[in-house]
Amino acid sequence: MKRMAVAAVAVLAGALATTVSPAAVAAEGPSAGLLAAMQRDLGLDATQAAERLRQESAATVLQRVAEGFAGESYGGAWFDASIGKLVVGVTDEAKTDRLRKLGAEPRTVAHKASDLDAAKAKLDASPAPAEVTGWYVDTRANAVTITVKRGQAQAAQALVEKAGAVAKVVETDEAPRLFKDTRGGDAYYINNAGRCSVGFAVAGGFVTAGHCGSPGDTVTGVDKTAMGAFEKSSFPGNDYAFVKTNSSWTSTAKVNHYGGADVIVSGHTESAVGASICRSGSTTGWHCGEVQAKSQTVNYQEGSVSGLTRTNVCAEPGDSGGSWVSGTQAQGVTSGGSGNCTSGGTTYYQPVNEILETYGLTLTTG
Repeated sequence: MKRMAVAAVAVLAGALATTVSPAAVAAEGPSAGLLAAMQRDLGLDATQAAERLRQESAATVLQRVAEGFAGESYGGAWFDASIGKLVVGVTDEAKTDRLRKLGAEPRTVAHKASDLDAAKAKLDASPAPAEVTGWYVDTRANAVTITVKRGQAQAAQALVEKAGAVAKVVETDEAPRLFKDTRGGDAYYINNAGRCSVGFAVAGGFVTAGHCGSPGDTVTGVDKTAMGAFEKSSFPGNDYAFVKTNSSWTSTAKVNHYGGADVIVSGHTESAVGASICRSGSTTGWHCGEVQAKSQTVNYQEGSVSGLTRTNVCAEPGDSGGSWVSGTQAQGVTSGGSGNCTSGGTTYYQPVNEILETYGLTLTTG
């Protein structure tokens, strides 16, 4: 009976493992972009990329079968690209021959996958010192690897004791941080007080309204974390500024649509008088209208600004600095105006092309 069960599992594994052939991969059509990325990043040609996809698909199916067969002795599994096969760890050496017959490459390991998971769960419930950058179940090493900053291995001692014999400490030069998007229309805060809106992301930061801040003023992002500082600003006369962002923020071509999919900016070709135009801002969101006039001088109480574009789009305080787009073309950043988004109004924007040219900036496009 036992031989019959093993034979049945072998037949099942063989059938499942061969369901994905090179022809099937081609028929399902891995995208040209996927194959190109694999060639670029994994050093493969098109045929090798397609073959690897086939092998990985077979390994994914086989993993479920192999884990069930290994039972309590299961020590984890991983795909080994060098042999094109699934490697399965087991603590019971008696199961290696049968795993090989299933199509897997067996490895005898010291620790069960369940023990590794349990040890990691203990660490997840523990406070971590600043020198420890993380931990994970390292299937290939059959261990729970704890990563620490270079030269700070001793800081992980308490965690090692908690994890037990499965723990492994690795020093690293990596310093993990969150990656955040700089997106047009999102809020940002000046000196932890006033609020304005991001205009457009450019290489190294973003453009916004000059009246929002002066060089040296610090900026926090929509999530209230450090974002950077005003590096250049012009107001009155003009109304534009450049904020240099720190390494946690990534410039993107996105503009917040507030309720819809982000608009992806593709360029900065200036639209004509009479063209439709839309604005994104952190107070009132997304509003549209038409371009009414160009090169207007506006006399604010704080001083005159020339070269602005007049629109019949509404805006309110806090929208300042936000994005203006016509289709997917960047147009400018909000300066000021009159009225509000309840009764309507007139709003002016500073054309983005002047900002880019004056400060020598490159707009982020998608």
